[in-house]
Amino acid sequence: MNIEDFRLDPAVAHLNHGSFGAAPEVVHRRQEELRREVEHNPDVFFATVLDRIAKARDEVAAFLGAGPEGLAFVRNVTEGVAIALNSVPLAPGDEILIGDHVYPAVEIAARHRAVRSGAEVVKVTLPGEADGDWTAEEAAAAFLGAVTPRTKVAVFDHITSNTARLLPARHLVEALRALGVVTIVDAAHAPGMLDVDVSAIGADFWTGNLHKWAFAPRSSGVLAVDPAWRARVEPLIPSFYLGDGFPRSVEFQGTRDYTAWLAAPHGIRVLEELGANAVRSRNAALVARGQEIVAAGTGLRPWRADPELSMRVLRLPDGVAATQPRAEALSAEIFRRFQVRAAVRPWPGAGLLRVSAQVYNTEHDYERLADALRRILA
Repeated sequence: MNIEDFRLDPAVAHLNHGSFGAAPEVVHRRQEELRREVEHNPDVFFATVLDRIAKARDEVAAFLGAGPEGLAFVRNVTEGVAIALNSVPLAPGDEILIGDHVYPAVEIAARHRAVRSGAEVVKVTLPGEADGDWTAEEAAAAFLGAVTPRTKVAVFDHITSNTARLLPARHLVEALRALGVVTIVDAAHAPGMLDVDVSAIGADFWTGNLHKWAFAPRSSGVLAVDPAWRARVEPLIPSFYLGDGFPRSVEFQGTRDYTAWLAAPHGIRVLEELGANAVRSRNAALVARGQEIVAAGTGLRPWRADPELSMRVLRLPDGVAATQPRAEALSAEIFRRFQVRAAVRPWPGAGLLRVSAQVYNTEHDYERLADALRRILA
């Protein structure tokens, strides 16, 4: 596949697939068929939508290695994390553990839950702040070393968003469970990018997006819940099937647009027809080469990387994008002047540049980014 198979602007070098994803044209057409079906006869559609959601859920669960009875569709990981946090009973003095590479919306959810419950958020500092130079074992040790008798729940990434690092999710789940800590895994980038086995990871709550790397339309995500917690799970907005329990109570919200969820299996089929492992290998190799191209063309320092991921990070010069407004300004300038999209994120003392690779990208895209940065930073 190439960029003509997507609805992306071909004049733009799209190197930020990790933020919003992009579904192929054939998946969009499937979603449009579903939308026409809704409008053609809404009564018939909504009378059958629960069974159709269940069927789509079965297919997604098989792809992720999860039991369908323990999986629910959600709009995205932000919703999934919020539902999970609301399901865990917390009291004043309890601690919610998060990492300092946490996605900002997830941190907001944790702090919001803490305010309402009287709990406290404890942020773990991972080693290697300057260049992400830590190993999975060191990251796990940092999390486990922060656990106290007051720690009730730990929220951590499967793949960190801003810094594109892989955490040892299964090991952390097992170790934290042995310490009596509830685990919530933010796996926003895992479905499609990794060959995921949710059941083997065994988290109390595991939530991932399908619209980033599994070719599903936005917004489509999933929340997997361990059997011990399913009876406690409630939706953020109570609706008609609240009494039916998880997963139906979470999924059904009246006249919500369900077409992204129903089209999600079509995106998975496209990925599997291309060869999911071949796509992953191709993207990982391309983004590694892209990181090299940008580093060589700009002098930026690459961060340590996990070779199986489809995202890489480089550190920007000190002060260039150390705050959110500066990061947004640099991202906007790169696009305005050079028609290149990449993720620019603030980081203590500097900013980070994250590049992604998807089937529509080529080495030329990274050469365009390197040229843009060289001119701007000069």
